[in-house]
Amino acid sequence: MLTTSYIPGAPNWLDLGSPDLQASETFYTSLLGWTFESAGPNAGGYGFFRLDGRTVGALGPLTEEGARPAWTLYFKTDDADQTGKLVEQAGGAVRFGPFDVFTDGRMAGYTDSTGARFAVWQPGETAGLEAVTSVGTLCWTELHTSGPDAAKRFYASVFDWQTQDVPFGDFTYTVVTPTGGGTDASQGGIVGLLPEDKAAGGSYWLPYFEVEDPDAVIARTQELGGAVRAPAVDAPGVGRLAQLADPHGAVFSIIKSVPAGS
Repeated sequence: MLTTSYIPGAPNWLDLGSPDLQASETFYTSLLGWTFESAGPNAGGYGFFRLDGRTVGALGPLTEEGARPAWTLYFKTDDADQTGKLVEQAGGAVRFGPFDVFTDGRMAGYTDSTGARFAVWQPGETAGLEAVTSVGTLCWTELHTSGPDAAKRFYASVFDWQTQDVPFGDFTYTVVTPTGGGTDASQGGIVGLLPEDKAAGGSYWLPYFEVEDPDAVIARTQELGGAVRAPAVDAPGVGRLAQLADPHGAVFSIIKSVPAGS
């Protein structure tokens, strides 16, 4: 379960790169009940999604050459520069940074050995997201990868993640836990790519948002110009979930989780 007691290797930030900031703001505030607040005139259009006054994500323009609209997951590091060295040693690549973001923290963007993009956040004055797991917030992270075994080796080298393979229907799902997080600290999963994902661009990280009514959110997504990539299904012991895309093609999932202990 995600918490805001961030330990190294745990997800601690999330932002959306968009070609049209106003349109993305309208879509997500209408869909998930968020509000948006600009980070100020020196932030290049970057700003924060909030829910009940707490930061639950961020939004900014596409800044990397060739970047597509997408959500980027950040993982906590105590040393972004050292993490970059580990990424390269493990067969990944440094896309940008590290660099300081005012006094808030230090960030860098990387690509793992299977082609999935991610980033790290080294906290300064800002530890990370102010709310997770509750309705309307990030509750799970999932790597869809062309090489699950290679990805497990990569992230074990970079973040020292612990993994556990779990049979799930016709495939194996790998549950990820940060070292030192305890038995209830699972933060995400690793799963192989579907054929259509391989054709569409390869490995990617997928954020899950907790919702109260998945079917209503799916209908609202379509009303707002988004799309359904994978229809709602009930996963025993997990919850009701679906994979969606916003009007620019950025992919995310929603879930109404089964209560703990159910």
